[in-house]
Amino acid sequence: MQPLGPGDPLRLGPYRIVGVLGAGGMGKVYLGRDAHGGPAAVKVLLPELADDRHLAERFVREARTARAVTSEGVARVLAAEPESGRPWIASEFLAGPTLDEAVEHYGPFGDALLRELARSLARTLKDIHVTGLVHRDLKPQNVVLTSRGPRIIDFGIARPEHGLTLTMTGQIPVTPGYGAPEQVLGQRVGPAADLFSLGAVLAYAASGRPAYPGTEVAAVLYEVVHGTPDLGALPGPLRDLVAPCLSKDPAARPSPAQVADFARPPAGSDRFWTTGPLADDIRQREEEVRRATERPGPAGAPTVPAGAPGGPRPSRRGLLLALAGGGALVAAGAGGTAWWLSGGAPSSDPFDIPAAAKAEAAEPVGDTGRLTPLWGPLENVADAGSARPLPVRDVVVCAANGGGVVAHAVTDGKERWRAGEARGDAGYLSVGDRLVATADEDGVLRTYVAATGEAKWTADAGADVLLAADADHVYVLTAEGALRCVSASDASVRWTRRPPLALTGRPAAALGAGLLVVCGGSGDVVAVKAADGTKAWVREEQAAAALAPAIDGGVVFLGGHTFAAVRAADGEEVWSREPYQEIRRGAYGWGPPAVAGGIVCLTDGDVLRRMRTDGDDEQTAFIAGVTPPWQPPVIQADSVWLAEGDDTGVSGFPRQGESVGAPTVTYPLTGAAGGRTVAGDRNRLFVLNSGTLLALPVF
Repeated sequence: MQPLGPGDPLRLGPYRIVGVLGAGGMGKVYLGRDAHGGPAAVKVLLPELADDRHLAERFVREARTARAVTSEGVARVLAAEPESGRPWIASEFLAGPTLDEAVEHYGPFGDALLRELARSLARTLKDIHVTGLVHRDLKPQNVVLTSRGPRIIDFGIARPEHGLTLTMTGQIPVTPGYGAPEQVLGQRVGPAADLFSLGAVLAYAASGRPAYPGTEVAAVLYEVVHGTPDLGALPGPLRDLVAPCLSKDPAARPSPAQVADFARPPAGSDRFWTTGPLADDIRQREEEVRRATERPGPAGAPTVPAGAPGGPRPSRRGLLLALAGGGALVAAGAGGTAWWLSGGAPSSDPFDIPAAAKAEAAEPVGDTGRLTPLWGPLENVADAGSARPLPVRDVVVCAANGGGVVAHAVTDGKERWRAGEARGDAGYLSVGDRLVATADEDGVLRTYVAATGEAKWTADAGADVLLAADADHVYVLTAEGALRCVSASDASVRWTRRPPLALTGRPAAALGAGLLVVCGGSGDVVAVKAADGTKAWVREEQAAAALAPAIDGGVVFLGGHTFAAVRAADGEEVWSREPYQEIRRGAYGWGPPAVAGGIVCLTDGDVLRRMRTDGDDEQTAFIAGVTPPWQPPVIQADSVWLAEGDDTGVSGFPRQGESVGAPTVTYPLTGAAGGRTVAGDRNRLFVLNSGTLLALPVF
């Protein structure tokens, strides 16, 4: 095993990456450790191959087909995310030697061991074929010997029965000497092809040399189709076992059940996997992997890194698994999958999400002109640059002081939970009021039960900024500037698209009317279809900064140089309003809107403007001004709230009436207004003021 290097991931899904097991022309295989110390072999495609659709299809196919086979004779797929920004497949880690390594180091197998090998592999092939699959690449390198017997690995080119051999121009469709004649000829391939490969594997294990020897690929392939296998080193009984499998005619080859029955190893032959020199080698490798992946001890306990003097030294030969194929980012509509098997975790299903917590609304107070906090101020609990607080039923979430995100109870402000691995500046979202979605330093999307902080599913989404979410999907902007949709039901990447216009800075977004509407740092607005990411419409130079849109029914409301109401269906302007004052240096112009109950509210420089969603019946009020990044007002109960600039604080205005008028009540705040944000839910107003968090009543 090699140590991690530059560009290697630290985590993939639920797996902490420990080291590099091997690398090939298509990808890498890493040794991963789950939360309970269990090892996994995690296969990842090389980034430079991410645009190869052939490899993408092969990677997705491998994940799905391997998952379908539940035989004890295969390496089980534990988890997979074949369609993320960094596609990967995690399988059960098998620490033993491959068959070719065992033959090389311990010599050809004797009669009893070969019969045991034949019976085990034949039974596994029967299990594979029962699922309707053909492995198509059985060879010594794809057989791993473990303390529980031989296991077949690598379903990279497995296909349903009777599938045509498909290959790219100039690509060899089989492993020379092990692929059946019909595979070499590009004909339809059925289960009998795996029996030919089994015969070639057994011939190698019994003699230590291939049944079709040769140094030239073309010559070996010719011999497979037209020649006679070299079985001279096999004793008569073993030759009778192997020769029928190597018949040129698929119909003449035995079935897996017939091979298993004919093998008839002597009683107790399975002891070869637990006793003797080969078994000692297997046991040593398994112990090395256990030591390399065991979880750190308690605080203060000495730890020795893998490979350090006195520490575990896993053998590269013992850890290397055959690497074949990979995957790539696929376009919209691929319908990928991601899954996890529990491995004994206390909460076994990461998609078993509890119902949303019950949350009682607070009682509004009278507009007496004086506010007393419901709780707080809690000083230095939040990061000074935190995004707006996020109320999710019975908790309110913000970026934590010192890193990560933290959740406080909405009723008393007590800390409920925190996630230190989350990146606060990536943002946080509510997923159906049941989960909080965050992203870590590696761009992995991480979810937590909102009420308790229990970690749930993850997705290697390459997330840089979290944009929007509903109960079914999470939408992110990747570090490469692409829009990506992740399913909340299975953590799969549903689509990834380059936006019609580049989204610079830190975009703001809204989700509704079947659209994801995003305003970038340059003020350009992009609307894409939420279902597949295809372009709906764009509005260039709408604003001077990233202003969050608002969506109500079939209308999208946009602040900026004008206040525009546009049809969600086609982006056509329904009506618009000009600002009172000319925009200069970002001091004037329309801020982001808030919509509730047929009323839309937003700032226009130092004026709060309220009107119906059709643009009529407007009222205004003067305010102390807001400081970028501009925020939408907060509408709660019968009031509208704003975080004002200077040393004013947070002010509440009447939601209804002939005129908005002057603020009814103001809660004074000091400190930098640029770090002042507000959010509301269930008649509570949550205020962040340069790292201080408090909750206020509303009227």
